[in-house]
Order: sequence, then C-alpha cells, then structure tokens
Amino acid sequence: MVKMSLPPHLTIRNNHLWIGGCDAVRLAFTYGSPLYVTDEDRIRENYRAYQTALTRRYPHIRILYAAKANGNPAILKILASEGAGADVFSTGELRIALSAGMKPEHLLFNGSSKTEGDHRTAVREGVRVSLDSIDELVQLDRIAGEEGKRVEISFRVNPAIDVPTHPKIATGLATSKFGIPASGIIDAYARALACENVIPVGIHCHIGSQILSVEPFAQEARVLMEVVAELHKLGVTFSFVDLGGGLGVCYEHTTSPAPDMDAYAAAVMPDITATFSRLGISPEVWIEPGRSLVCDSTILLTRVNSVKQAHKIFVNVDAGFNTLIRPAMYDSYHEVIVADRADDKPEETYTITGPICETGDILAHDRRLPTVRAGDLIAILDAGAYGYAMASQYNGRGRCAEVLVRGEEAALIRRAETLDDLLAAVVTPPWL
Repeated sequence: MVKMSLPPHLTIRNNHLWIGGCDAVRLAFTYGSPLYVTDEDRIRENYRAYQTALTRRYPHIRILYAAKANGNPAILKILASEGAGADVFSTGELRIALSAGMKPEHLLFNGSSKTEGDHRTAVREGVRVSLDSIDELVQLDRIAGEEGKRVEISFRVNPAIDVPTHPKIATGLATSKFGIPASGIIDAYARALACENVIPVGIHCHIGSQILSVEPFAQEARVLMEVVAELHKLGVTFSFVDLGGGLGVCYEHTTSPAPDMDAYAAAVMPDITATFSRLGISPEVWIEPGRSLVCDSTILLTRVNSVKQAHKIFVNVDAGFNTLIRPAMYDSYHEVIVADRADDKPEETYTITGPICETGDILAHDRRLPTVRAGDLIAILDAGAYGYAMASQYNGRGRCAEVLVRGEEAALIRRAETLDDLLAAVVTPPWL
C-alpha cells in the first residue's frame, strides 16, 4: 500500500495527528466536534508562494482571494495583512472583505446576476465591478449617475476553453453562464467607452476551478492577450488584467502533486509580459486563487458515533454533508486519518457516513484504516475550501465551530451554532 504523504503543517506525534503545533485530538476534546481547524501559517505560506512566483516574472501583481472559498473574517484578515485583495460575489462578501481591512481598490465585484443593491453598494464603496452583460452595463451606468459618481469596470470575457475539471466548476466553456463571448467583447467595451458614468479599466476572465494542468491557463493567457491588444487599439486604458483563479490541488495524497505556483507563473506570464511590452503598457496582473490558498490549511475533525457491519462496514460520524458537501455534490475525494491512532497500520476497509437522513450522505468510500471504534476521532484532510462555506443547517443541525491555530496557539474563529441560532430568523405568523 502506498504511504500517504502529508503537507508540512500536518504531522504525527505519539500516534496523534497534529496541525501546526497543536494536537488535533486535544482540540476536538476542547472545542467539540465536528470541528474545522485551520493553520494560519499554512495560509500565509501558500499566499507567499504565489506572490514570489509571479513577482519574479513581473513586478505589478495583485492577488485577489476568492472569498467564496472560505469567507471566515479571520481568513480574510490574515490575507489582508499579507497585502491581498478579494474577488467578491455578493454585498455580504464585499462588506466582510472591507471589515477585514482590504482596500476597496483591491476588490473586484464579480457575478453574472448582481442586484441593483449590489451595484449601488459597489458604487458607494468605490469598488470596481466586473460586468457580465450589456444589461448590467446599462444598469450600472444609471445607478452610478444617480449616485453622482463614476465607477471603474471590467467585463468578464468567456474564452470558450474546455478544461479538465468537473463540469459544475468549468466556468470558461462556451456553454457556461458566465461572461461575454470573445466575439462580442469588443462591442461591449465600445459601448462602455460611450457611457457617462462608467470607465473601462480592466478585463476579467476565469476558466474554472480545480484544474490540475497549467496548459489551460497558458491557453487562457494567449486568448486574453489577443483581446487586450484589440481593446488597446479601441482606446481602452488598462489598469489591470485579471486572469481569475482555478489552480487545482491534489486531494489524493498518494499520487503526484498538482502543479505548484511557480509552474503556473511560468505558464501564464511569458505571453502576458511579451504583449505588454509590445503595446507599451504595464497594468497590474490580477489573479483570484481561492482553493489553492486555503484548501490544505484546514482539517475537519469528526467523532465516530458507531460502527456497523452491513454489506460493508460503515463508520457513522457526527459530520455529514451538512458540514462538508463536496463528496455528495461533486463525488470528490478527501483523505481520512484516524486522528487518535494515526500511526497504526490499516486493518480493515471502511466507508465513512454522516448523520443526515439521505442515502448520499457519505464522506469517504472504502478506505483502508486502522480498526475503528465508537469514540474514535476521524480527520478529513483538505477541508479549507468550500467546506464551512457551503455548510447548511439541514436536518436541524447547527453548523459546527471553527478554530484557528498559529504554532501552539489555538482560538475559536466561529462558535458552534445552537438551537437558538437555528430559530433566530424565524417569525411565527399571527394565526399560528
């Protein structure tokens, strides 16, 4: 059996799994389970790897964290302190990013279906908007005029690039709901240049998430630079060119690793720098990583309620797809470790199942693990992206706590929800 490799912030000491300088078993005992645990130092390390790889090839780089991956304010504060901005998809994400200390000029409000309230908030806060349609352009121009302001914008171009990822997270396909087709993008910018209250200053593209090859990003850069050259002729003055995000991570720790940040930078930057040099421009290059910044920083700890022998051996734990929906939604794979016997040899094949009243509530199929007993602690790895962010209160289960560790320190960054939280927004009609 191939041995699982762990990232440097996860270690095994005295048969327990540790994250940073903290014993995962002790953390679960202190804060309860299920429990998300995030290593602050790992997030900083991932961010700096991007920054170093990109600035080595071009000095004007801006990293916008994809806030949808993990919107805990503590995570955004960590990244803000490193100099990051954010890619936001709602007024809520925009407000959280600003409150975390991110500058308005370092945010980009994305999305294909923004409300009038979204646009008005962006205009009032001085946040740039990535437009997804001509309809949006007309609406934003009107709203900016009503507010007595001018707003800087980009358009999101759809490059019609097929990428090797799950179809639900491939966003640059010709059939995707996102962006304006490349064939119509010149007309979109021409119309924006004629508006009174919007100023086109950038261009935005995003081809998808969880892409484990750098070639699609290189292809994206080539297509985007062709569009930039045409828009430059049209008279667009670029402040930024946004490549979006999408660099994948390897969830299986027994296979070859995913491309690293240096491989990504080496793939995308040559065409970009050559085009900028030819056009005599030097805008910022923006990227929007989410998953690759936070995914491996976090583990999900879940307690074993019972073990059942049926047509296979089920390990029933206290976290289900209400806590981590990725396996149910995307058939995604996460490594699992018996955290309180992390060095024991595998003895049996188990399927890890949650407490939700759904047949599909399975977190991990057919894993070779040490003998598992009720009361054991299971760690699910790589849970930092689209974990808590996509959690729900299904079956009347409150969302779990989140803890941040820094070295040997640990602190709550979100408490577990109570029954009062489940009912906080409920209003009883007067006839009941």
